[in-house]
Amino acid sequence: MIDYIDNQVAFPQIDVRQRLSVSTGYGVAELAVHQDATIIGKAIGDSGLWEKDITVLTLHRGTQVIPNPRASTELEAEDRLLCFGNLEEMRSMIPARRKRGRKVKRLPKQPIHEG
Repeated sequence: MIDYIDNQVAFPQIDVRQRLSVSTGYGVAELAVHQDATIIGKAIGDSGLWEKDITVLTLHRGTQVIPNPRASTELEAEDRLLCFGNLEEMRSMIPARRKRGRKVKRLPKQPIHEG
């Protein structure tokens, strides 16, 4: 019982998002590695994330969770990266959405009559 209480004091519960968002313009976000991403097959250290002021905190690969992944860890399609860094840089990495096609049909020039 004493050891449990001692561990709680040594490592108190903290809100990580609150602590990591103290700097303006910086925060925590999850980035998905899509099938056509240019970083697939590259090591985290060679991916250019560090140069964009982005640090990978956790790598989610399927059911596997890799906390604090090494710089030599190669990225694969469908990886999810929990990152801390420059929010504008992270936003710029999200691919633009495709525009939706029209769902509304044009009315015919001739009026439709029942009969």
